[in-house]
Amino acid sequence: MTNSDIQINCDPETGLCEMPDFTAEKTEAVSFDDETEIIYVGDPMCSWCWGISPQLNALKRYGESTGVPFRIVMGGLRPGGGEAWNQEFKDFLKHHWEEVNKKSGQPFSMSLFDKETFDYDTEPACRAVVTVRELNAEKTLSFYELVQHHFYVKNNDPNLVEFYEPICKELDINFTDFKNFFNSPEAVELTKKDFVINREWGIRGFPSVVVRKGNDLHLIASGYASYEDLKERLEMVRK
Repeated sequence: MTNSDIQINCDPETGLCEMPDFTAEKTEAVSFDDETEIIYVGDPMCSWCWGISPQLNALKRYGESTGVPFRIVMGGLRPGGGEAWNQEFKDFLKHHWEEVNKKSGQPFSMSLFDKETFDYDTEPACRAVVTVRELNAEKTLSFYELVQHHFYVKNNDPNLVEFYEPICKELDINFTDFKNFFNSPEAVELTKKDFVINREWGIRGFPSVVVRKGNDLHLIASGYASYEDLKERLEMVRK
């Protein structure tokens, strides 16, 4: 997968990062076990997904307190990367990160832009989250948030499997198990499945939040939203 001719397109007004098309065979339908659930579609390397992170964490806690489970589906903002790491791209990202910081208050470090080379490939970070979702589902959101923190605040490289070792240690996830599954063909295919299914649902950017009620999907956020708005929209769907 290479999308070297695709620019990351993020809107500072709506807080939405638009996704590229993703060509793959149609995936089988996702099975649903609960009557109602919150589905968060995001990408660890989508900066507005980092911006909305505290709001989503609060929504997850609220949903669980009222019996509504929370599912994370990986978006695939830029699988394959390939963008030239030049001054133009660095300036674009830096300006964008400053906009997210201003609106959300989430911290960013700018040392990434001192690196001579970097591939903005979001597939490995998505695959890492899928890996933890398979190994220990209850730790998925915590892992996802720590991946964001280590990238945006510490500016470490999520393309390297060693990036995830301290995160696994912090969450008491066996790193050998993580690494083995992360590097497996199964993890690659499950990650592709996430990318395909969210597009089949009609998702067009990240972060997006969907409430499923029965077999119906209700989009309650496409872009940045406050916890209060998300909670209100959730309850409107549940009525």
